[in-house]
Amino acid sequence: MKLGKVEFCHFLQIIALFLCLSGMNLTELSRSRSKPYFQSGRSRTKRSWVWNQFFVLEEYMGTDPLYVGKLHSDVDKGDGSIKYILSGEGASSIFIIDENTGDIHATKRLDREEQAYYTLRAQALDRLTNKPVEPESEFVIKIQDINDNEPKFLDGPYTAGVPEMSPVGTSVVQVTATDADDPTYGNSARVVYSILQGQPYFSVEPKTGIIKTALPNMDREAKDQYLLVIQAKDMVGQNGGLSGTTSVTVTLTDVNDNPPRFPRRSYQYNVPESLPVASVVARLKAVDADVGLNAEMEYKIVDGDGLGVFKVLVDKETQEGIIMIQKELDYESKASYTLRIEAANKQVDPRFLSLGPFSDMTTVKIIVEDVDEPPVFTSRLYSMVVSEAAKVGTIIGTVAAHDPDASNSPVRYSIDRNTDLERYFNIDANSGVITTAKPLDRETNAVHNITVLAMESQNPSQIGRGYVAITILDINDNAPEFAMDYETTVCENAELGKVIQRISAIDKDDPPSGHQFSFSLAGEAANNHNFTLQDNKVLVLLIVTMRRRKKEPLVFDEERDIRENIVRYDDEGGGEEDTEAFDMAALRNLNIIRDTKTRRDVTPEIQFLSRPSFKSIPDNVIFREFIWERLKEADVDPCAPPYDSLQTYAFEGNGSVAESLSSLDSISSNSEQNYDYLSDWGPRFKRLADMYGTGPENLYS
Repeated sequence: MKLGKVEFCHFLQIIALFLCLSGMNLTELSRSRSKPYFQSGRSRTKRSWVWNQFFVLEEYMGTDPLYVGKLHSDVDKGDGSIKYILSGEGASSIFIIDENTGDIHATKRLDREEQAYYTLRAQALDRLTNKPVEPESEFVIKIQDINDNEPKFLDGPYTAGVPEMSPVGTSVVQVTATDADDPTYGNSARVVYSILQGQPYFSVEPKTGIIKTALPNMDREAKDQYLLVIQAKDMVGQNGGLSGTTSVTVTLTDVNDNPPRFPRRSYQYNVPESLPVASVVARLKAVDADVGLNAEMEYKIVDGDGLGVFKVLVDKETQEGIIMIQKELDYESKASYTLRIEAANKQVDPRFLSLGPFSDMTTVKIIVEDVDEPPVFTSRLYSMVVSEAAKVGTIIGTVAAHDPDASNSPVRYSIDRNTDLERYFNIDANSGVITTAKPLDRETNAVHNITVLAMESQNPSQIGRGYVAITILDINDNAPEFAMDYETTVCENAELGKVIQRISAIDKDDPPSGHQFSFSLAGEAANNHNFTLQDNKVLVLLIVTMRRRKKEPLVFDEERDIRENIVRYDDEGGGEEDTEAFDMAALRNLNIIRDTKTRRDVTPEIQFLSRPSFKSIPDNVIFREFIWERLKEADVDPCAPPYDSLQTYAFEGNGSVAESLSSLDSISSNSEQNYDYLSDWGPRFKRLADMYGTGPENLYS
C-alpha cells in the first residue's frame, strides 16, 4: 500500500503524537520535594510543583487542536476548586489551556523554521477567591522539527567557464544548497549532491558540490556550451528525503588549438594598370576555427616577383590579408605577378604544437590589364635656354612624347596657354619644336615655365603633360643707373683728401662676369678743381682736394639779427615765453623771403650743390625743403661750431584752413578773439587767463 503526500504527512504526525503520549510522564506536572520554593516575607516552604519542557511536533495538519501536555497541582483534589491559567508567548492565540483539567492544546499549525520554541508562564488559582494556590512558574514549549524543507540553491542558476581540451578532473565551479530544517536533529538538513544532466562530460562531488570535467579533449569548436542540472537531496540522499535542483551553464573557453588554413591553394585577381598606388587589389583570409586573440593573423609576402610592387596588410577587424599596390603598374612592361603569401597565428600555445605548424601558404597570381593611357613625355622636365635678342621664330628646343599603349597612336602637341598668357612661344603640333612667337625681355621675365600638352590622335581625351623651363639669356641692352639720387654737402673746413660721398651704380642687365662701371665728372663739374673723383670700378669716391684760403669776415650782411645766429647747448628752453634766442616768426612761417648770405671761404663753383629757393618748391615737399633750407643756413653760418651739432626747429607747415594752432602767433597778431572764457576753466588755466584775458576779473586770487 502506497501512501500519498498528504497521507504520508498524517502518518508522520501520528507517529510523533504517539511518541509524545508515550512520554507523558515527562510533560505532566510532577511532584518534586527536592526543590524548595522561596517566597519573600514568609517562612521557607517546599515547592509543590515544577514545570518541565513540553514538545510539540511542527506542521500538524489535523482539524482538532493538537494536544501539547497537561498541568496539574497537588492542591487540586479534582473537585473543581482549582483553575489553571496561561500567559506569555502565544498564550490564548496559539496555546490554550483547559482551566479545569490543565490540558494544553495548540490551535494553529506550528513551523519550527519560523519560531523554534515558546516561553510561557502557568498558575493555579483558587476558583472562589481567585488567589494563587501555587506560585507562578515558567516553562518552554519546543517545536520539534520534521523534514519539511527541501534544499535550495540560493545562488543559482550558475554560469561557469572552463578551457577547452582541459584534462579530466579540472574544477569548473562549486554549487551550494542550504536546508532550513534543524541541522542538529536527525538528517533533515544533511545534503548530498548529484548530477541529473550533463554526463558523461561533467561530474559533481556529492559532499562539496564541486563540478569537474569528466571527459578529456572537449573541443570548443565541436560544442562550446553545456547545460548541467545538479540535484541536492537531504536525509543524506536516502529515500524519503526532499531535494532541490539548479542549472549550471558551462562554456568552453577557447585555446589556440587550430592552425590557420587557406581555403584554396591558389588565387587569381585581375587589376587595371591604371589602378593608383595604395589601392586594394584583393582580400584573402586564412580560416582559423579559434576566436579572439587565438585567431589573430599575420600575413606577409615570402616569395614571388612582386615583392616591391605589392604589400599585404592585416584588417584587424576581419583578420583578412589586404593586398595593396605600392608601386605603379605598367601593362607594357610587366603583365602579371606571382606572390607567395603566408598566414600565421600571432599567439601560439606550445601545448598544441604537435598539431602541426600554425601557419599556411597560398599562391596569388595578379594579372595586369591594359588600359588606354595618355601619352608619356621622354622627360618629366625639359630645360631650355634662349637669348633675349632672339628673333621671332627662333627654335628653342624640342619635346617628345609617345603613346605607351600597344596601339602607339600618333601624338599632337600644343601649349597650355594658361601657362603662356602672353603667347611668347609656339610649338609645332607634329614635331614638338618650340619657337619664339614674340620678342623676349630678360629683365621682364627671366624664366618662363610652360606646360606642353600631348594628345593622342585616335583618342583626344587622352592627354599627357610635359613641363618646360625656358631660361632667357641676358644681353647688354640696359644703360647703368645711379643707385639713388645723391645730395652731397661738405663742411668749409674739410681736410684735403676727405671722402665726402660714395657713389654707386646699378644695371638691369646681368653679365656673367659681373658689372664693370667707370665713373667721371660730367659737364662743368669736371672743371671744378675743388673736388676729384676716384673710380674704383664699382663705386666712386668724391674727394675734397682744394686748399683752405685765408679766413676773412664771413658774412657781408652786418644788419642780420644776432638772435638768429645764437645756438645754445645743454640749456632747457623756457617754453612759449622764451623769444630771446630765435625769431619766432621765421620758425612759424616758411614763406618769408630770405636773402642768400655769401661766405668768403666758399668759391662760387660750389653753388651747383645748392637746392632751389622755396619759391619754386611745390607744397608737397615743403617740410623737406624747410629742413634743407635750415641746413644750408647752418652751413654758411659764421657762428656755427666747427663740429656737428643738433639744432631743433618747430615748424607746423602752412596753408592750413584753420591756420596755426600755436599761441606763438598770438604774440605778434592783433587777434580780436576773446579769451575771457579761460577764467572759467579752473585753476589749471590760470596762467593762460592771465596772459590772454582782458580784465582783472579773469585773475584768480
